[in-house]
Amino acid sequence: MALASSLVLAAVAVPTSVAVAAPSAGRGHAVDPQDAALDFDSAAYTTITVTVDGRPMNVRWYKEICYVANPVAAAAQQPGGPGGGSTTIPNTACGYQSMNVFVPESAFGDQRTPVYFAVNNSGWKASYIRASVTAGTTYNSATSNVGAALKAGYVFVDVANRSRGLLGADGSAPGKAPAAVVDAKAAVRYLRLNDAAMPGSAERIVINGTSGGGALVSILGASGNSAQYTPYLAAIGAAGVDAKGRSTLRDDVFAVNAYCPITDLGNADIAYEWLYNVLGTRDATGSNPSPADAAAIAERFAAYEKSLGLRNPDGSRLTAATMLDTIKKEVVRSAETYLKADPAHTIPPLGGTFEITSGGPGAPPTTKSYVNNWIDVDTATGKVRSVDMPKYLAFVATQATLKTTPAFDAVGVNGNTSSGTETDLFGPPTQKYMNYTEFSWNNNDVAGDGSGLDDTGLTWKQYTARKSTTVDDQVRLINPMDFIGTSADTAPNWYVRHGTRDRDTAFTVSVNLDRALAADKQVEDLNYRLAWNQPHAGNYDVPEAMAWIAGVVSKAGDPLTARRRG
Repeated sequence: MALASSLVLAAVAVPTSVAVAAPSAGRGHAVDPQDAALDFDSAAYTTITVTVDGRPMNVRWYKEICYVANPVAAAAQQPGGPGGGSTTIPNTACGYQSMNVFVPESAFGDQRTPVYFAVNNSGWKASYIRASVTAGTTYNSATSNVGAALKAGYVFVDVANRSRGLLGADGSAPGKAPAAVVDAKAAVRYLRLNDAAMPGSAERIVINGTSGGGALVSILGASGNSAQYTPYLAAIGAAGVDAKGRSTLRDDVFAVNAYCPITDLGNADIAYEWLYNVLGTRDATGSNPSPADAAAIAERFAAYEKSLGLRNPDGSRLTAATMLDTIKKEVVRSAETYLKADPAHTIPPLGGTFEITSGGPGAPPTTKSYVNNWIDVDTATGKVRSVDMPKYLAFVATQATLKTTPAFDAVGVNGNTSSGTETDLFGPPTQKYMNYTEFSWNNNDVAGDGSGLDDTGLTWKQYTARKSTTVDDQVRLINPMDFIGTSADTAPNWYVRHGTRDRDTAFTVSVNLDRALAADKQVEDLNYRLAWNQPHAGNYDVPEAMAWIAGVVSKAGDPLTARRRG
């Protein structure tokens, strides 16, 4: 299929061991002129002071570094402001393709320390540049991943990226897939290009993200050095693409720290409807407004799951027939791990109550009680006696209302034109949205939106069979499942968490990601778990996650003397 934005996929092979690009000509080496424009200025910083665990720390702030040579101009007024209005952005030239680099004083001259690379987009939405480290702020390293990274002496990098919802200066939507992935890769390439001049090691990049950000770091970690992105990288002037369109830099990363990844979007609706219909959860919780649609989507899951060919750790096949038992075992493991971690940890007995506090930004927190009718724990041994799966899924769907049907590709279906689902991540920059799943495409009934059987006269299969179609390429290029186990360079280290009461995406999605990674021989350390009693959130386990990062870094050795791919 043709690639989005009329780019033709270049048949350029990217070797799995491309040498790190030489520093710029100003440091005595020849370099591509475009790369020279991306030279890091080591003197262009402001020193700020923060407090971590009660101790002051000086931090060098390299502000809003544009990591591409040809950034896409954004409109000054971006949609999505307070009350549904708009937000004014000051950096229209490169505010969505820049990074803030923060160097703690212990790392001023350290080229071995890891680079903690944070993406900050939720819901696959565009992420304007932000500064997680601000002067005068106090951080607790036990609860803040920012404070913990600074305390550990890591270089902390906030990375902005284009994605859905971005309004270009020309009125177009330049954040369509795979823009977010391309920008993240461009940022990695910038760090590699300037590795010799910057504090921290580009061979120890640890990428962190939650929700849409968790999905972004998952595809970034899975698709290292894939030539399929080269034309897109060339278009924005990313480092390490020469005049002939060949890649001269690597964009693989060392470690992935992903929370509740909203990933595998092309199949996410199938997974969601199967999970919440196979045991009648939607009906039981009164959240099944479109039962015929839900059933039609759910029935596709068995064939999809079988097509993945995945296995559980015990060697058994992971299929629709075994998935519920697999999820149950993961819930049991989550509960028992939680109880073992701290003697103070408890789980309410059957008939007891879960006290759950929630609240959105700017709103006061509220606490609600939910009767535990689904998990029975032996408090003396810390072991789970039983989990009632129908009641467990009903609990998940009660403490947080289930999404619509479809859950991820709802725009254009049943007359819906205002849904906040990910439909607007796809299609050409000149089009507001495009359906990207077979069900939603074939059932689009909004005339004139340019999407679906009703406007094109073509079914999904007919439409995607055409060589000029781009939406199927867009779906594939943001899906880690399409790269894990291929010739792409998968990150060797993965830490993935998905809360046991997270209803934002199906548990099957993270389970599949884990099993696929486990089968990839490039993966050396895989730490996956359903996080006990956590909602759709991230960075709630900072000490555990940071200890894991420290462990894989220590195991990997000196990045200046030992290359993972020599």
